[in-house]
Amino acid sequence: MVTHSRVAIVGAGAVGASLAYGLMFKNICTEILFVDVHPDIVNAQVLDLADAASVSHTRIRAAVTAQEAGQCDIIVMTAGAKQRPGEPRTKLIERNYRVLKNVIQSMQPIRADAVLLMVSNPVDILTHLARKLSGLPPRQVLGSGTYLDSTRLCVHLGEMFDVNPQSVHAYVLGEHGDSQMIAWEAATIGGQRLTTLPDFDKKVDKAKVGQAIAGKAMDIIRLKGATFYGIGACAADLVHTIVLNKKVVHPVSVYVEKLGVTLSMPAKIGWEGVQEVYDVHLSKEEEEQLRASADALREIQDLY
Repeated sequence: MVTHSRVAIVGAGAVGASLAYGLMFKNICTEILFVDVHPDIVNAQVLDLADAASVSHTRIRAAVTAQEAGQCDIIVMTAGAKQRPGEPRTKLIERNYRVLKNVIQSMQPIRADAVLLMVSNPVDILTHLARKLSGLPPRQVLGSGTYLDSTRLCVHLGEMFDVNPQSVHAYVLGEHGDSQMIAWEAATIGGQRLTTLPDFDKKVDKAKVGQAIAGKAMDIIRLKGATFYGIGACAADLVHTIVLNKKVVHPVSVYVEKLGVTLSMPAKIGWEGVQEVYDVHLSKEEEEQLRASADALREIQDLY
């Protein structure tokens, strides 16, 4: 019997709608509730998505109150301010901190065993703040982190080595942002370490691959204004993993005790949220990159 089946999505924009659309076709939720400060947008999304009910058993509706959303099994935060042209990152964080604080306060008291999934950016900082503001145990608060970046990496490497991306296991770790890094030493295809393949050095320019993965979002934004299908699919998969207690390992934004910071590391995910965080085999250079990413995030997270 599925026990984690009511999902609240905070934010009825393109990302929230893409997430809801993906979840409806998975048929794993009994109900999806939308919450947004713009009721007309919520009603429009509900009306539009309800047309997909003919191929889904999932009921979708507007939450009666924010408190009702706080009683759902899983709460997904997609709402947040977008960065303005020329705006410093610190200003964006401050604006989204206020948004997050207001939302979490409006949902109180949040269900004690709820899992809070952060998708809004900057996701590592906001996951750190959500953990503090919600009062939930650290394991019940996680962010989408570098899951999408890692998916992009596996697809990219699959194309380079002519293999299905599902057979590629590779992680982008650290910040979902400027200081993220690729764990090349831990990357494998069919159980064989990628860096030991005979043609690895000929096929792979690590710097170029890193730039391609980190820069893909900006390419999409430049061409169409926003990204939402990829992150919507990844968020839906994370909800799927929690609802069915799949215990799949994904790179997500979690509190890493040994680093004293919230960033992306591979984590086993199930009903309780994060069940275990795994260490990854890294080269000395990669360890330095991960610590540099942690230091950059900690400098901001310590302000809150």
